[in-house]
This record gives sequence, structure tokens and C-alpha cells, in this order.
Amino acid sequence: MAVKTADVLLVGGGVMSATLGMMLTQLDPSLKIIMVERLDHVAHESTHGWNNAGTGHAGYCELNYTPQTDDGGVEVDRAMAINASFEVTLQFWSYLVEKNILPAPTNFINPVPHQSFVWGEKDVEFLRKRFELMKAHHLFKDMEYSDDPRQLNEWMPLAMSQRDPMQPVAATRVEYGSDVDFGSLTRNMVENLKSNPNFELLMNNPVTRIKQQENGRWAVRIKEKHTKVVKTIDAGFVFLGAGGGALPLLQKSGIPERKGYGGFPVSGQWLVCTKPEIVQQHASKAYGKAPIGAPPMSVPHLDTRIINGKPALLFGPFAGFTTKFLKKGSKLDLFGSVKGNNLAPMMSVGAKNMDLTRYLIGEAFQSHEERVKALRNFYPEAKEDDWKLAKAGQRVQIIKKDENGKGKLEFGTELVASADGSLAALLGASPGASTAVQAMVDVIERCFKERLEDQSWKSKMKEMIPSYGQSLIDDGELLQAVRARTLATLKLV
Repeated sequence: MAVKTADVLLVGGGVMSATLGMMLTQLDPSLKIIMVERLDHVAHESTHGWNNAGTGHAGYCELNYTPQTDDGGVEVDRAMAINASFEVTLQFWSYLVEKNILPAPTNFINPVPHQSFVWGEKDVEFLRKRFELMKAHHLFKDMEYSDDPRQLNEWMPLAMSQRDPMQPVAATRVEYGSDVDFGSLTRNMVENLKSNPNFELLMNNPVTRIKQQENGRWAVRIKEKHTKVVKTIDAGFVFLGAGGGALPLLQKSGIPERKGYGGFPVSGQWLVCTKPEIVQQHASKAYGKAPIGAPPMSVPHLDTRIINGKPALLFGPFAGFTTKFLKKGSKLDLFGSVKGNNLAPMMSVGAKNMDLTRYLIGEAFQSHEERVKALRNFYPEAKEDDWKLAKAGQRVQIIKKDENGKGKLEFGTELVASADGSLAALLGASPGASTAVQAMVDVIERCFKERLEDQSWKSKMKEMIPSYGQSLIDDGELLQAVRARTLATLKLV
């Protein structure tokens, strides 16, 4: 059996693995890095442009990041953390553009205002409170608010056309929001990595076994799909960045930290319009509130999208029930992920979330007419023939043990790493790709702790991410300085 040796093995050809590979290559170009991908293209699952919302998640418009409390207040801490994380991502992308590692920013990111849009007295009052809390912090100082239909007509003409003039409406807006083609971004990063003689990309090579050896290194077995040739990669560090496929791979690793983790898969669909006369009338990402009973990731939004240079409008997501962990996965994925160590948490979550399961099944069986009816909350004049249904990617929400040893369902991302730092996996979904750089900083800090003590690594981290080691939430002057640079470099203003 052929054996390859690597310092770093990246499992999965998506934005997470590409980001970590790029950061480590910048920190030490001599590192031998191998990336393995089960499909014949990189960025073909969750990272693909049509498989995600393409929102540069910064907490500006996503109302699920600012939940309403029982006493009528609004929590903004999560939105602040996500905003600060996205600023870290923008700094790294700016560095890559300045170094000519990435092409012109318009190839992967474009300015699209981020807006929250609500109707009805109760939701208008919620949005006003949210705005007042967020506007007071330097992260959100440029946010605007209006409940004037004339102003809203300028911000989102499709949403205001033929709307009941007696209906209370309100919106917030941040001008320098962004639409990101994560597929294009990832492909460009991988193309640059391939120019490094110490980087190797192996496609059509799913991982079949992961086992830690007595010397602490990992023996990872892969099997080429077409030739059936089996190879083993001897790696010092393994990163499982395979989206929905990360959980089964983490389970294969056998590390104690895997215990108790399970996954709840959710599929998604979008309504898509490519008619120029309609697309040109909406230039924003307009997020509303999730319907009662809907999971947080099902917040409806009408989005401007630019994928492979082509503009379109997207509305959704419409969630669906699935047992697949990947879009090109198996219907047995969910059942295969049930183990003795996670059975109790998964059964507990299943019992507590029957309403969610029924909601997802109901979403999956909606008619085209019913989906367009939901769209008309954002675009009253929408016509069924102008919109087509497109499948989005799969998402696997995290199931983990709670403080009582039972299960809880989490809507976010989480890093799971072995105690010795030789293996790490990223689980979960939104905000996902938008906070990829901060997530990979966390991987480096936990798994390359000794190398980070080198002055050369510290200096390079500060060059790539000028705010590294400092808090953008606490330091308004630092935030202003880094934001001015990233907005200019990435042409978001």
C-alpha cells in the first residue's frame, strides 16, 4: 500500500480547509500539506455558490442573531461576536488581495447593502429596540433605521411596490454589507496553493479510515474512486473540514472528545429569479423574521446574488427534512452516525424537537404556489413564472450533551480538537464560511501552540490580521482603522 507523508492533512476541499491551508502556508511555506476531496471538484458541496446564501454574515441584518428576550428586550452579544469575527475574515482577504494571492475582489466579493425588514406593530417595535442597542456600539455605528415608507421604497422598491399603505413597516440598513461567492474564493485559494511545491491536492479520494499511531501521528486511508487504489497518508496534524461530512470522520478518528456529538441534518431550497428587469430593481440582502415554529436557520431573506459574475435574486431558504449529511451523500448518513456514546443526546433532541421535524417535512412538501406566497411578504407583486426552485446544500446542526447529560440542538459552529492538538474538526453551520478565518485562527492557536511562540509566526499573524491578539469589540479606534482598510481594499464602498 502506497504511503504519503504530510505535516498537515486537510480533509475536504471547501472554504474551511482552503483557509487553513492558506494561513499555514503563509506562516511556514515549508510545511508539507495534502488536501483530499471526495468529489471531482473543490468547493462543490456547502461552499458552492448556489449551496449557501452568499451573505457575508456580520450581524447587520440577521435577526436570528439578536433574539428577543421574554421581557421584551433584545440580546445583541452574538451579533457583536459574529461582526468582530467577520472583520477578522475581511482583514485576511484584504491581505491576500494586497499580496496578489487572490484576484481582484469583484471575483469573489461585492458590496450589497444588508437590511433587516419587518412589518406589523410588534416586529417594528422589536426592530427599533434592536437598532437603538446596536447603533450605540462602534461595531454598528453606521447602521440606519427608518419606518418611513418613502425611505424604504428607495432602499427596497420591490418590497414596497403595491404594499398595503396602512401596514406598519420598518427596516435597518448598513451600506457596506457584502455578497460573497465562497465557491470562487475557495477555488482561487486552492489554485494558489497548488503553485506551492509543498502542497498536493488529491480529488476523488474519500477517506475510509482514520487511526492514530503509537507515535502520535495519524494514518489516514483514502481510496481513489475510479481506480480503487488505496493509499495511506501519514500526517502529523489532521483537519476535518468536510462540512456535513465532518461528524462521521470525527467519529472514525476515535478521539475521546468526539463522544456525545451527533448531527441533525437539514436540507434547503431557494426560489431563484434571473430576469434582468426584476433583478435590477433589488440591490440588497433583506432579512426578515423566521415564521413561528421555524428553526433559526430558516430566516427568510430576499437577496441580491452575484455568482460567477452573474447577478440573480434568491429567496428562501425553504428547509426540508433529510437523512443525508451531504448533498451528494447517502440517505443512511444519519443512521450511521448514531453511536452508543451519542444515542441518549440524539434521542433526547429528537423527543424535544418533534415540532421542528414536522415543520421541516411540511416545508419539503410545499407547492410552488405556497413558496411564492411566502415570497410575496417581501415582494408583493411576485409572479410564479418568474421564479424557479433550486436545491441548496445540506447543513448538519450540532447535537451535544447539555449540563444534565441530555441532548441539545445548537445552531452555530463548533471546533472539536483532540487533547494533544493533533486533530481538529469543525462542526455545524451558520455563520460558517463568513467566520472561517477566525475559526482557523482558533485551530492554529489550539493545535499549533508551540509554533505560535515563534516570533516569526507572531509577526506573520499580525501582518495577515492586524487586529490579531486584540479585541475589536472593546477597541473602537482599532475597529475604525482596520475597517477603513478592508472596505477600501475589497472595494466595499
